[in-house]
Amino acid sequence: MKPAAVTVEFGGDSSPTRTSSDFDFEEIHHPTSQIPSHNHHHHHHSQDTELPTYYMEETARRRMKAANSSGAGLDEKTDYIPGQQEQPYDDGGKDVYSKLPPGVMMNRNRMGSGRVRQMQQPPAMSLREFFLQNMEHIPPIIYTLLSCYTRFHNIGASNYVVWDEAHFGKFGSHYLKREFYFDVHPPLGKMLVGLAGLLSGYDGSFDFKSGAEYPEHVPYVAMRVMLATFGVGMVPLAWYTSVELGLSLWACHLVTFMVLFDIGWLVISRFILLDSMLLFFTFLTVFCLTKFHNQQPYPFSFDWYMWLSFTGISIGLVTSVKMVGLFVTALVGLYTIEDLWDKFGDLRMPVRDQVRHWTARIVCLILLPIVVFMASFKIHFMVLNHSGPGDAQMSSLFQANLVGNDFSKNPLEVAIGSKVTLKNMGWGGGLLHSHVQTYPTGSTQQQVTCYHYKDENNDWVILPTWEEPEYNDASSSLRFIMHEDVVRLSHASTTRNLHSHPIPAPVTKQFWEVSGYGNATIGDIQDHWVVEIVDDIVRGDVAKKAKKGPAGEVPKEARIHSLTTRLRFRHQQMGCYLRAANAILPQWGFKQVEVTCTPQDQTDKKDIHTYWNVESHWNDRLPAGEMKYRRSPFLRDFWHLNVAMMTSNNALIPDPDKEDILASKPFDWPFMHLGLRMCGWGDDQYKFYLLGNPVVWWGGTVSLIMFVVVAGVYVLRRQRKYVDFGDKTAGPRGGERGEREWNQWWYVAKISGIGWAMHYIPFLIMGRVTYIHHYLPTLYFSVLMFAHLLDHFFFHPSSSFVRRFGIQGKIVVFSIVAGVIVGVFLWFKGLAFGIKGPIGDYWGLGWRKSWNIYN
Repeated sequence: MKPAAVTVEFGGDSSPTRTSSDFDFEEIHHPTSQIPSHNHHHHHHSQDTELPTYYMEETARRRMKAANSSGAGLDEKTDYIPGQQEQPYDDGGKDVYSKLPPGVMMNRNRMGSGRVRQMQQPPAMSLREFFLQNMEHIPPIIYTLLSCYTRFHNIGASNYVVWDEAHFGKFGSHYLKREFYFDVHPPLGKMLVGLAGLLSGYDGSFDFKSGAEYPEHVPYVAMRVMLATFGVGMVPLAWYTSVELGLSLWACHLVTFMVLFDIGWLVISRFILLDSMLLFFTFLTVFCLTKFHNQQPYPFSFDWYMWLSFTGISIGLVTSVKMVGLFVTALVGLYTIEDLWDKFGDLRMPVRDQVRHWTARIVCLILLPIVVFMASFKIHFMVLNHSGPGDAQMSSLFQANLVGNDFSKNPLEVAIGSKVTLKNMGWGGGLLHSHVQTYPTGSTQQQVTCYHYKDENNDWVILPTWEEPEYNDASSSLRFIMHEDVVRLSHASTTRNLHSHPIPAPVTKQFWEVSGYGNATIGDIQDHWVVEIVDDIVRGDVAKKAKKGPAGEVPKEARIHSLTTRLRFRHQQMGCYLRAANAILPQWGFKQVEVTCTPQDQTDKKDIHTYWNVESHWNDRLPAGEMKYRRSPFLRDFWHLNVAMMTSNNALIPDPDKEDILASKPFDWPFMHLGLRMCGWGDDQYKFYLLGNPVVWWGGTVSLIMFVVVAGVYVLRRQRKYVDFGDKTAGPRGGERGEREWNQWWYVAKISGIGWAMHYIPFLIMGRVTYIHHYLPTLYFSVLMFAHLLDHFFFHPSSSFVRRFGIQGKIVVFSIVAGVIVGVFLWFKGLAFGIKGPIGDYWGLGWRKSWNIYN
């Protein structure tokens, strides 16, 4: 039986009587008699009875108002998520957050957005209570199981190399054979492909030719399953990210439905490709960011540091798969800038805490991702320690340390008559190259370029000038080259001489053209080049020792060495320097690097793009050099490879003279103007078509357009003092609730809208060729925006739709949207699972004439 209220007298005039309408907790009347003294030993059985402790605790619990979860997009009456704990009502500075331990400051600007912090729950006393407390985790378990089915079902039906499996499967083979290769993408994703092959028992012997049939010894199904696991992980990440964003239970289900039942995300996850890993780590980065956001009221706590660090690690992982990961990095960066700017304006925050915030962001969001990114390259170099097809992309010293490289057998000292390859020492530099094709403009003489792969057209013979006697292997005396010697470079395959003249270069017009001219008997003074020694990596300043002996011999300490001596070639007549600076020639130059002759007044002595070294060296008159090479520094190799990657990526530009039926433009993506055939289209093979779920893609695009309109209307109305959020009849509390709802609405919109823009806009300004799969990371943010607007207009407790139709209206809207998503998925599922037989037998797939499914 509930005890009677206790009378407490504080002396003096009593305060005015307050009613329960003034508060949101149970009223306890002021008693009229004094509390018994401590030495009073008998119990009172009337109104002055003392209350037991448990009763006071129960009363205190009733004084805690249920959380206004409108900031999270939830209604405690209709959209309660089990596990979402009650929060205290802000009673003017007397709330629980003002009683946090020292050092834990409350950022009230962040309390209006994200998920309401969960309080610790008591242990479940029954199975039903356990399920109620963990209802948040049951749906993602079910969705993950469904995702396993969609990603793994019939995954081995096609036993042919599909689309880019020809590239990434081959790169995985290189890891297993430990052969160095080159690609435009960072190495983490391809290392995971190699790891999948290793765990599957693959030996790396298959060459993954496009359209080739997999032999029995290649466990392609197991490799596909392992990589499809990343696609499975996208689904629970979508659920938990929606929860952390503070979306309603209805919206969380819709986001997960769209990720689970999109055709594009499904089909790209079922093959040996990098995209499933890129998408997984993109989703992971957004999830970690939202988790960190919800820790903002509790800075410098363990969870705060943990999720900040996880965000940084996720950034490092996603950029280590593809450089497209820099786009989600930009989203995190903009969020961080806004966050630190808000804190900079908080005059109550001590300078010490400001410094701690900045330091934590620099360490966790800049240094930590860089460490993860660089670690992937370090492992890449450690594993690929054998010579392979990508050697020429790296420095000569790096190549010399690869197992199987024959540089150590080459003669050490370079002389007249030596056949050499010349490696440009600039970042991403290639080998001096020429071929029989000529320039279409300018001199129309033979092209001279830089090429990144080993080829006999990279070979040049060092010969004396035209004024000197002709060199003969049998009769000419052996003459070593030293600083300031004048030589002629003859192309070994075509006998053309390396030549320059005052004709503008084809791309870099302010420099002079370099060409191949004449032959073994025809030439002029424009073929003469002065050799300048910059230094030697091992011996230092060799140029100072360039003094010939009394008989004209070159002292050993002044001779040019292959691999280690850095050279410049100055044109004797014009004084310009041979240079290759990663300017890419058009298709007529096979997109190779332009070589120019740069005037002295337009180049710097320290311009490494004018530095060259002798890489390969053949001379039968010289002994093999048993050299011990210095190891190439990791940081130099790391930077060199990244520049080469970016240079090659920028060279992937559309060819106007060649139709690419697979390519598409960024404007084609939001409304799915064009899909992509991933394999041959014969009647006797499985056919896969990269195309999204139209409801998901079109709905996401329309929601982005609607957001711009809705946001503009809200901003204008807010400026005119209209109240669109909260309850304007509830006084100050209604205003506080409205401010929380407004902050929450903008928070989710910024994550979705800015995330979409950061991923989409860069493709509009890129010159490289693009395909529809480039839109797949961008799609995630349009999905979040789609769910956000549905949540705002149809599921939020304060929306006019909910006030009018209630829970029944929510059920109808949710059922329609979810049903259409699932129905369209079932209609198009064959595009992801594979279509066997004549494509004409499958009617109704060409919703747009531009989809080349039937033609």
